[in-house]
Amino acid sequence: MKKTAFHNMHVQAGAKMVSFAGFEMPIQYPTGILEEHRIVRNGVGVFDVSHMGEFFVKGSDALALIQKISINDASKLTPGKAQYSAMCTEDGGIVDDLLVYCLAENSYMLVVNGANVDKDFAWVQTNAAGFANVSVTDESDEISLLAVQGPASLDVLQTLTDVNLSEIPYYSFVEGVLAGAPMIISRTGYTGEIGFELYIDHRSANVLDVTTKIFEAGASKGISWIGLGARDTLRLEKGYCLYGNDIDGTTNPIEAGLGWITKLAKGSFNGSDVIARVKEEGPTRRLVGFVMKSEKLIPRSGYDIVSGGASVGKVTSGNTSPGLGTGIGLGYVRIDLASPGTAIEIAARGTTFPAEVIKLPFL
Repeated sequence: MKKTAFHNMHVQAGAKMVSFAGFEMPIQYPTGILEEHRIVRNGVGVFDVSHMGEFFVKGSDALALIQKISINDASKLTPGKAQYSAMCTEDGGIVDDLLVYCLAENSYMLVVNGANVDKDFAWVQTNAAGFANVSVTDESDEISLLAVQGPASLDVLQTLTDVNLSEIPYYSFVEGVLAGAPMIISRTGYTGEIGFELYIDHRSANVLDVTTKIFEAGASKGISWIGLGARDTLRLEKGYCLYGNDIDGTTNPIEAGLGWITKLAKGSFNGSDVIARVKEEGPTRRLVGFVMKSEKLIPRSGYDIVSGGASVGKVTSGNTSPGLGTGIGLGYVRIDLASPGTAIEIAARGTTFPAEVIKLPFL
């Protein structure tokens, strides 16, 4: 089980550690998930997401490779821009969702989910074999990743850099110096709050020193480490998909609600024929958000979604929403049940509990 560079900091902060994506990761701290959630929504929190994978794709065929393996249109990227995307197999199933960063002409960084690093790298390498002038390297073990998220994140980080952070648009980044260390400062995150993701290369920076300076700068704002538990409730309130729960190799982008990043007009790519057919004919099911109408059940992944006495799908993600004070979830239902306002039921403990499909995001 691998440990991130920040492992001892988590332990000293009293974190409950769990095995996740081959790492020993913090699930929560003594303050608890609800308080950590509140800290990010109202102040500033720091996530250790160093388990994420970073692949570097370079060469004159780099863009062509990325266009083949991703569903978004990477030709729209210019240096300093990033985009949310996904990789699919030829049958339209989702290999992983990811971020694509344009570092320079013919130079890109792909950021993939930690649980999928080995699988994803093998997939990219397999596809790269069809291109003469491209190199793909996995530098995940050399890069630590901190997500500094919340409305106070900009003010805290601005004290540590000469880069004007307020001028970095959403899904844009700069390569600059922060807390005395070179890094990629990215205006991204998976919480729905203003925030930044800091990619720090161990070979050129002391990541522990950087982290200490961030926490010193944020002390007056109540800065705190945030665990994986609050990361899940934060992303769920915004309706963001989690790979392995809401999307996987059995789901296609259209039914998963990812049509907005699926650019069929760019030309052929892995799975494009199948995805185009699903879009034209219409999916038979759809990933929807729902709110519980009963306080007696917190929905959990794997619970049956019921309508008319019959199972019509499964809950893929579920929890209590700290912001709404009630149970919320995501799940796939028949397309005729996917409209906001539709009454459904969630089955658990030998009975069913009322819920209602809503338009995402929850908050």
